[in-house]
Amino acid sequence: MYKRGHSKIIDENTAFLTTTLTTLSVANTFVNADFIYTVICSVLVFCFFNFRKKAKCFAGDVGSVSIAFILLFLIGRLIIETEDFSWIVLLSVYGVDSVLTIIHRLMLHENIGLPHRKHLYQIMANELKIPHVMVSSIYMAVQAIIIVGYIMCLGYGYWYLAGIILLLCFLYICFMKKYFGLHQST
Repeated sequence: MYKRGHSKIIDENTAFLTTTLTTLSVANTFVNADFIYTVICSVLVFCFFNFRKKAKCFAGDVGSVSIAFILLFLIGRLIIETEDFSWIVLLSVYGVDSVLTIIHRLMLHENIGLPHRKHLYQIMANELKIPHVMVSSIYMAVQAIIIVGYIMCLGYGYWYLAGIILLLCFLYICFMKKYFGLHQST
């Protein structure tokens, strides 16, 4: 069962995001690269124990929230230094899933403060029985494609951001229309 919220997905995809941010830091010097290297090393060690069918180490919400704050700090520095808010595209996969899940739960008149298993990745893992490592890999691949596309289209950052958000929203809604019934029947 995939009950841990964003914890494991964030833990496993942080390595990719911090590597991307390292590359950007070297090019833009928006933060000391040694800081990012330290984060990459710690995340890679953690992923060595965690990115497998049965995790050997679990950081829980404290670990994922800590990693999230580091990523938000790095992306925030990048946005401030470049004066370009469209870098928020680095969080688009998680952002769209989180915001649309909250909206969906509000439409279902649920208390959004209570635990649930209604995120897209949770339905993939729990109801569709897609292995957890595969779900994380799918999220990482989608985020990688988005980041590479963004870097290739830097001159059109806000247009790219808007297009990606609309595309992800469309895919989320189509997925939920097709598979959310499986969650309701469990």
